[in-house]
Amino acid sequence: MTAAALVPVSGRALAPRSSWEVLPPLGNLDAYISAVQRLPMLTAEEEAECARQWRDHQDRDAAGKLVMSHLRLVVSVARQYLGYGLPHADLIQEGNIGLMKAVKRYDPSQGVRLVSYAMHWIKAEIHEYIVRNWRMVKVATTKAQRKLFFNLRSLKASLQAQRDDDTLGFDPMHRSEVDAMAKTLKVRPEDVVEMELRMSGGDVSIDPGHDDDVYSPIQTLGDTRQEPSRLMESRQRDHMASEGVAAALSELDERSRQIIAARWLHVNDEGTGGKTLHELAAEFGVSAERIRQIEANALKKMRKLLEAAQA
Repeated sequence: MTAAALVPVSGRALAPRSSWEVLPPLGNLDAYISAVQRLPMLTAEEEAECARQWRDHQDRDAAGKLVMSHLRLVVSVARQYLGYGLPHADLIQEGNIGLMKAVKRYDPSQGVRLVSYAMHWIKAEIHEYIVRNWRMVKVATTKAQRKLFFNLRSLKASLQAQRDDDTLGFDPMHRSEVDAMAKTLKVRPEDVVEMELRMSGGDVSIDPGHDDDVYSPIQTLGDTRQEPSRLMESRQRDHMASEGVAAALSELDERSRQIIAARWLHVNDEGTGGKTLHELAAEFGVSAERIRQIEANALKKMRKLLEAAQA
């Protein structure tokens, strides 16, 4: 049984058939939270038995009990991330996904309760959801940036409380604060400053409209198609695809050249590509595996010749 089983088809709450089937009205988050708070908790022995049933026999009812008994944990964890301005229901939903992933991988023989193991998976899914949806453009992609994103606010508040002055907000030029945060989170000071700038800024449309009197950031974007470096790259790529390939082919023996040409440079009558290994095997009187070996060696030699020519 999954978290989805908590919601009935109709808007009327149904009479539960067991303590595990508490069904609140459809679409009511408060009723959902109230329902999961009433779900029974598993003892350590019951939890271990359910986990073994799922691990050894893929018993979905046992896995469902593990999930249902920890839904209140997801609600509690999701509540901690309401400050990011995302819907509580969505945070709970993502946390439930993390909980189900944890149940799927949980091994009771490790001697750790599911609540400790699942916490990591629940937070990981919620973190990923927040990073994906907090802004139109991702503000955190690396491990260090994610650490900063989820710890910078609380750390700023802690450092702010330790100061005796009335300074409000965060000044990126205040070196002592930057250094203290970087040391605590084990990142570079430059990363702290960059993340603060990212979090303090907002999404800006590069083309907000067609009004000539309104400044549009898209006006600052230049046409890079005619840049000398791009033109040189394009010409070099065209040269390698024509003269370069022809020169590399000329260095192969006759049979290898014919096989490469038949496999990669010709199309059949249907226009769907070159000959198959079996067709060439019949033509040259050898096995298909031998044709594959010749082709692989020839491509390897051509690759080295093209790399040398490009260098």
